Amino acid sequence: MITSAYAMGGAPGGGSAGGGDWGFIITMAVIFVIFYFLLIRPQQKKQKELKALLDNLAYGDTVMTTGGIHGKITGLADAVITLEIADKVRIKVAQSRAKRHWSCSSEVRISGSDTFDKAIV
Repeated sequence: MITSAYAMGGAPGGGSAGGGDWGFIITMAVIFVIFYFLLIRPQQKKQKELKALLDNLAYGDTVMTTGGIHGKITGLADAVITLEIADKVRIKVAQSRAKRHWSCSSEVRISGSDTFDKAIV
């Protein structure tokens, strides 16, 4: 009447497919290694760099926030930094939102001009 379907099973004679269980384990291990080196390890490196950046913030450093606001640090608290973004214009930002910081300046040539301007690098 109705024949049995052998979708995931071995051969009908009782024999098993070659390396079925070990092949799956090896494949999963390879996928984990790929994920580790392409996703997990770079993210851990970024977190360490961000933690080092936040630990080394000081008065007078110029920072850029994750929102793109550039300013000079005029105040530091536990979780809040005060940035001066223009003359007498200060804002408070969560310390964890600092993305980059510069503590030195250099001269940069403006293209098509013989003058130099100070720029933050």
